[in-house]
Amino acid sequence: MTTLRRQYLAGARVGLGLGVATFVLGVTFGAYSQTLGWGIAAPIAASILVFSGSAQFAMATALAGGGNLAVAVGAAALINARFLPMGAAVAADLRGGRLRRAWEGQAVVDGSWVAAHLGGGRFDREKLIGCTLVQLPAWVLGTVLGVLAAPPPDVVSRFGLDIVFPGFFLVLLIDELRRSRQAGRTAALAACLAGVLVLFVPVGLALIGASAAALLGLGVRR
Repeated sequence: MTTLRRQYLAGARVGLGLGVATFVLGVTFGAYSQTLGWGIAAPIAASILVFSGSAQFAMATALAGGGNLAVAVGAAALINARFLPMGAAVAADLRGGRLRRAWEGQAVVDGSWVAAHLGGGRFDREKLIGCTLVQLPAWVLGTVLGVLAAPPPDVVSRFGLDIVFPGFFLVLLIDELRRSRQAGRTAALAACLAGVLVLFVPVGLALIGASAAALLGLGVRR
């Protein structure tokens, strides 16, 4: 087995764990979209094209709250703005020309990005891609099941399915904290920023603002 193949498989193994949570979240999104009257095609197309749970839920919530399409798209765009610094961080480890690097950049999703981090600003490209290749079909298939089966909303809270995905991110965070003290300081600062911002702005915007802790941490390191 070649080294590259082992790296892709390593990413796929991480992606399997994240894929379970992604699948559950996809079912939740699919079911929620039915309560809003989205029909069958719209939520499935959104999961294929957007592939972002936070952005899709933000869009659905905005529409459910009476907002128009522009407000919903704007909310989703703000949530996904975090991918700009994440993509910039991983750009040096991607391969090929601009088009290929842009294509490979589509693999930058939260769980894969964290799992592929090697430290020192470096990322494992193959692990990043392998991890995302598992999560994408899990997200789409979960959405399809949620759309077609449309389980009652109380099923999610009754079985604690709503904490599965945050639980996986907590595991990834703990692993990152073990690697460096700087990560711990940055995470603490981000938590403080989120706690303060959530008093004044919606949760999604508070999380985006909290990501500024990474930039401050980088400045301190330099």
